[in-house]
Amino acid sequence: MMSLENEVIFILGIAKFDGPYESTSFTIAKFLAQKNDVYYIDYPYTLKDYFSNKDAAFQIRKNSFSRSSDGLIDTAIPRLKILIVPPLLSINFLPEGSFYRLLLKINEKTIYNRVRQCIKSKNITDYIFINSFNFHYPNVGSLLKPKLLAYHCVDPLIVEHDRKHGVVSEAIIVKRSDLVICTSKQLYTEKLPQNPNTYFIPNAADITHTSKALNDNLEVHPSLANIKQPIAGYFGNIERRMDYVLLAEVIGSNPDINFVFAGPVDEGYLPKDFRLPGNVHFVGRVPYEEMPAMIKGFDVALIPFKKDEVSHTIFPLKLFEYLGAGKPVVATDFNTDLREFTGETVQFCANAETFSAGIKVALSKNTRADVETRLSIAADNTWEKRGNEIADLLARFLKNKLNR
Repeated sequence: MMSLENEVIFILGIAKFDGPYESTSFTIAKFLAQKNDVYYIDYPYTLKDYFSNKDAAFQIRKNSFSRSSDGLIDTAIPRLKILIVPPLLSINFLPEGSFYRLLLKINEKTIYNRVRQCIKSKNITDYIFINSFNFHYPNVGSLLKPKLLAYHCVDPLIVEHDRKHGVVSEAIIVKRSDLVICTSKQLYTEKLPQNPNTYFIPNAADITHTSKALNDNLEVHPSLANIKQPIAGYFGNIERRMDYVLLAEVIGSNPDINFVFAGPVDEGYLPKDFRLPGNVHFVGRVPYEEMPAMIKGFDVALIPFKKDEVSHTIFPLKLFEYLGAGKPVVATDFNTDLREFTGETVQFCANAETFSAGIKVALSKNTRADVETRLSIAADNTWEKRGNEIADLLARFLKNKLNR
């Protein structure tokens, strides 16, 4: 394995560095900063965000928005800096076309200028640039002319807000990048014809965090205090991906099991009567740091995603987070590639009947040996392992490019 060390890396992320949930973009930035100088370009504010949102996140950034500022914010990791970009024009509402692309160039030039300002002030001579799924700004990397340009494709483009311009923009990034890294085999299959230097490196989990659920001294999350066991739980966003039809049947067939959903709810997708059964409990968004206490209260953990073209590309972090907490997992068979990474530890179910049966098996068979097997699978799917794979791939491509 090759080592990527003492490089300067700019990462244009799809997530804010202080967002409520762990993101692949920022997690990889933190890993690469162990041996390299990493500048994480925070997901940019638009002028609409600037004038309408004055929350705590805004207060952290406000002094860095000025064009006279260097935009840099220190982190707890010595070699990781946050680079804040001045607010950009709000243009996503415009139709795809030449006028949108003209204004996009202005926004991209703003990002470019902030990065060039950092390069000049820090006397940086060469660097790697990674676009981490920020398909909104496809040309920044090529404008900067880095010694290596990479695109990290984390998810399919699903919602209309992203697809409106993202389909065109992502194709630009994929074509121009020296290499493309995809988090699912389906995404890999889609991008490979566009760029032959496309690779599959799946997502992973921070099991050092989720394994806290195994601590005997950790109290179960207080929101579960009045909910009787057994508990079948889901942790994450409750939105489009959920198979509500299957869940309704499973919930109705198992009145003796309490089903807990911990996370923000997209009410636009939640069926009207879904909350009515007495064994259904929505506890709201739970901060990431409280996740181990929540999962500790689950007797079985669920991933009830719909089977469709979108879900087939998903490699969910929560799968290995659940396993890293030692919990049995029952999931729909939305992505058959996952079996390769989970062995016999996860029950992948084709319908409501087998899903219900899977829950009952999980509740009846949960020995110490079962827990150890789950922990072993989780240990093979950590961010440290994935980070090493990404660093190795970057190092190999950098060497090959420089030796041409």
